[in-house]
Amino acid sequence: MNYETVDADSFGRSLKGIGLNLLVRDVMTETAFLETVFGMKAHQPTQDFAIIRYGDQLFQLHSDATYGANPLLGLLPEAPPRGAGLEIRLYDSDPDLAAQRAKAAGYTILQQPRDKPHGLREAYILCDNGYAWVPSRPK
Repeated sequence: MNYETVDADSFGRSLKGIGLNLLVRDVMTETAFLETVFGMKAHQPTQDFAIIRYGDQLFQLHSDATYGANPLLGLLPEAPPRGAGLEIRLYDSDPDLAAQRAKAAGYTILQQPRDKPHGLREAYILCDNGYAWVPSRPK
């Protein structure tokens, strides 16, 4: 499937398994974070929507404005961090490289890369929407 040209109906009908859809204040800002820190690829990015590819996995970004009639919108916190309590684990990302990129771009590193007792080396990086992104690799 060509993610640069696929229409919304065809894309929606193609989705399977479990999906991740992050509501964000600014899609382009979140897209820049994901591309800069983790080397992800954004497809069809607009102010309201983007398809994000991480390896062979997909997820979506939607702006708050696209959720006007959705019951979830009323539950979003007015003040950050909106993503509190959610860890988005990226098992195929180098935590040292991601932390280095995040620091250079001025993003918040909640925890520097370190080896954990559960067999992974990981870091915690906070995006502007308050989601904790956790690049991880086996130590």
